Amino acid sequence: MAVSLVAPRVLITGAASGLGRALALHMGGSGVKLMLTDRDRARLDSTAEDVRGTGATVLTQVMDVRDDDAWEALSHRVTAEWGGLDVLVNNAGVADLGPLVDTQPHHWERQLDINLMGVVRGCRSFVQPMLEQGTGHIVNIASFAGLATAPGMIAYNTAKGAVIAFSESLQVELAAAGVGVSVVCPAFFRTDLTSSMDDASPEMVRRIERWMDSSGVTAEDVCRDIVDAIRADRFLVLTHKETRRFWLFKRLMPVRYRRMLVSEQQKRLAKRARLAPPK
Repeated sequence: MAVSLVAPRVLITGAASGLGRALALHMGGSGVKLMLTDRDRARLDSTAEDVRGTGATVLTQVMDVRDDDAWEALSHRVTAEWGGLDVLVNNAGVADLGPLVDTQPHHWERQLDINLMGVVRGCRSFVQPMLEQGTGHIVNIASFAGLATAPGMIAYNTAKGAVIAFSESLQVELAAAGVGVSVVCPAFFRTDLTSSMDDASPEMVRRIERWMDSSGVTAEDVCRDIVDAIRADRFLVLTHKETRRFWLFKRLMPVRYRRMLVSEQQKRLAKRARLAPPK
């Protein structure tokens, strides 16, 4: 059952910046109730002030999506303030780069605890109340990285791929109960994603910034796709035209797709070897 966006009650995590902030502003308006959460109080307050300018009713909660007690408190607060929730957007996330041999345990722990378990905790906190009211929609923000599995970002790929698998499983569980699920898999677009990266080289940061600026897709474009997916109860949201082609290529010709990735990795390694200083 698709959720009507007439006067919805919406919760967005990671709402102080990036896609979360853009989505709050996009979904704001007269009659809309938005609960915005983030770890950064100052930036969250700034976002809330701007969203209130759209006419929306805005509540904020400073929290870390790794904190189970914070999720429980948030669920109780939403029930007390609004009597329930229509849309949950699990948006909070961080990025990490590097192949397996360059990653450390803390990279894996951060990716899985924030990017994956943050989504799981959000759903565990709000799915049951949605089931009881017989309606609702879950939006889990993953990444095309979770489908593409490109080299050089193995921990991030793994966490985002797990979000996609979790969302697909959840959709099946909830399909007959009036609660919809969407998983959003954007490629690069202009956000402050690089600020969340641990141990990224300046060269890699500059490369990602260039990819963001040349993508031709804006945060507003992604927001429109998300809202359309909620209205249509659409599961997989691919926000970039080229990623739709790549996803079809991978599904129809997986061996050729894998060979393409291997070839690109070999070129990358060869270039790195040429640029490496002599020993």
